[in-house]
Amino acid sequence: MSNATDAALPAEWDDDERMNFMFSDFNENRDVNTTDWDSKMDFWSALIVKACRDRGSVCVSLQELNKTFRRKERSPLGLATVIQSMARCGKIQRESDFAANVDCGWLHWGVGLLLVKPLKWTFSTLLGSHRVPSDASFVVIELVEEKASELLEVYRRSGYASRPVLSFQELCALSSEVCADESALCMVLLQLQRDKQVTVSLHDGEKIVKFCQAGQNKVAPVSDVDMGIYQLQRSEKLLGERVEKLGLEADKCKEEARAHLREGRKSLALRSLKGCKRVEKRADSLFAKLESIRGILDRIAQSQTDKMVMQAYQAGVSALRLSLKDVTVERAESLVDQIQELCDTQDEVNQTLSSSVTSTDEDTDELEEELKSLLDESKPASVSSYPEVPTSGLRIPGEPGLAGFQQKKTPSPAKRCEPAQ
Repeated sequence: MSNATDAALPAEWDDDERMNFMFSDFNENRDVNTTDWDSKMDFWSALIVKACRDRGSVCVSLQELNKTFRRKERSPLGLATVIQSMARCGKIQRESDFAANVDCGWLHWGVGLLLVKPLKWTFSTLLGSHRVPSDASFVVIELVEEKASELLEVYRRSGYASRPVLSFQELCALSSEVCADESALCMVLLQLQRDKQVTVSLHDGEKIVKFCQAGQNKVAPVSDVDMGIYQLQRSEKLLGERVEKLGLEADKCKEEARAHLREGRKSLALRSLKGCKRVEKRADSLFAKLESIRGILDRIAQSQTDKMVMQAYQAGVSALRLSLKDVTVERAESLVDQIQELCDTQDEVNQTLSSSVTSTDEDTDELEEELKSLLDESKPASVSSYPEVPTSGLRIPGEPGLAGFQQKKTPSPAKRCEPAQ
């Protein structure tokens, strides 16, 4: 029976012959059988990434892998070689090396205050060693990049999107569905820091995180304005919680006063009612302060909007000035005059061409008239000049006239069709 989670098991996990090959160690020389060597490496590399993704983790260690992939009381013998190969290809990276790529200020804060387990700052190269420490933690680059994108998207869809600065506790609550634990959140923040999407710092002993806002390519450092807004927002939250608590306390005092009245204890009812009035007075005072803070925050938000509009105006003015750099009224008038002159010239040319075409048509008409007259002159004499056709029978001298012969009449087609009588 396997100790691996069902979600991470491949289809051939129950095939003993196949698993015996996969659980065997790698040959020291890959060139002996590159096909078997590569197939085994691809199998375990993909399985390690899938197992980490299924449990929501971005880090892995040899010790965890031996427990995860234990099968029939056996652990794979080549996992150390797989880790070395994945590190060599850049698929995984030791936590210490991964964090070392971030700027020193964040690194000092992260190592000292944020990480659940302190990172081991041993920068000796792993690739030159044949032994992988079983407790050494490695970051799966593919997974930490995925989690970083997910966390950024969750922040932008949340109610905190309008607040650039969050406390670490607020971020932990926000990322509970993205990061499995605080250690995973730490690695995700490191990745976002490398992508310049967040910046983290320590103020008055409190860990805070600033996110890159919409429309910005990279996050700006935490400024005094950011901290002022953050303090006001914290005060707003605390005062809101306190006002709500006092409201519940006032309702409780009213209920006690009603209970005392029902029991006929008027003095106790008056005492409860006085307590209720004191609580309500404190709640009203805190609520007034809360409204003042909200008014200040609204003005700050409006001022930031005004600043953005002013920046847009300034950019527009600069662009317009640049586009009109070589444009003057005199030059525009000169261009208009040139255009008008060219239009007049074009009209004259068109008129000239049109008149030429008309004269040519007139000449053609004259030629056609002359041709017609020539045709009339060349026609033969009229038919009326010939003698008339004789209507009587013709007679040849010395022969009987044709009139003496009785011509045989040919019946008409209509008569031929009549039946015999």
